[in-house]
Parts: sequence; structure tokens; C-alpha cells
Amino acid sequence: MDFSGQLDDLQQRAAKAKQAAQAAASESRDQVRQRIDQAKVDVNLAAKDAQQDAGAAAANARSKWAQLKADAAAKMDDLQARIDKRADQIDANIATDQADGAEADAADAIDFAAWTVDNARLAVLDAIDARVYADELAKTAGA
Repeated sequence: MDFSGQLDDLQQRAAKAKQAAQAAASESRDQVRQRIDQAKVDVNLAAKDAQQDAGAAAANARSKWAQLKADAAAKMDDLQARIDKRADQIDANIATDQADGAEADAADAIDFAAWTVDNARLAVLDAIDARVYADELAKTAGA
């Protein structure tokens, strides 16, 4: 497995997310909405991939991780519904409350991502250890 490549991809995604957040902080609401629309497309594609992975993973006894991905996709769907609902609201107090909620959601998502990265590191190290052990046993059995 190419764990290094996958971790590089994860690092690039995190860097892109950081750049988008920094840029959006100084953009107009219309520009931010365009970013949101693009992010929705990206999230929907990732959710479809997660659902496909969930189906394949169930067949391959990896349903635990696939379910985690599917749960994350469901959470993103819920977030999307709240974003859409917010667009229909006018009251400034409601908007403030929704902004507070959106910020809390973002903080939770970052915490979840950090947890996921930590678990990915553990899983990668465990996989490498298992492969090294299997290779050692194969050498011993062959000798």
C-alpha cells in the first residue's frame, strides 16, 4: 500500500482547506457562496465515494471504517441542509445564532479531522507492523 502517497494527499487537502479559509475571510459574501457551492460539489463527490467504499468495504470486512465515512457523509448532508436553510432566513438574531452554530460545526469538523488523522496514523503503523511480521514469518518458513 502507498501510505505515504495517501498521507501526502491528506496533507495537500488540509493545505487547500486552510488556503480557502484564509482567502474567504476577506471575500464578499457572493464569493464565499461560490466557494461553498464548489465545496458542496466536492463533498457530494466524496460522499458518493464513501458510500461506494462502504459497499465494497462490507464485502471486504472493512465496514467499520466505511461506516465512519458514511457517518461523516451523513453529517455533511445535515450541514448542507442547515446551510440551505440559513439562506432563507432574514432575521439578524437568527443569522447570528446560525453563524455561532456554523462556527461550532467547523470546530467540531476540525476536531474530527484531527482524530481521524491520529487514527489513520495508528492504522498505518499497525499495517506496516503486520506486513513486516508477515514477511519475517514467510522468510522463517522458507528457510
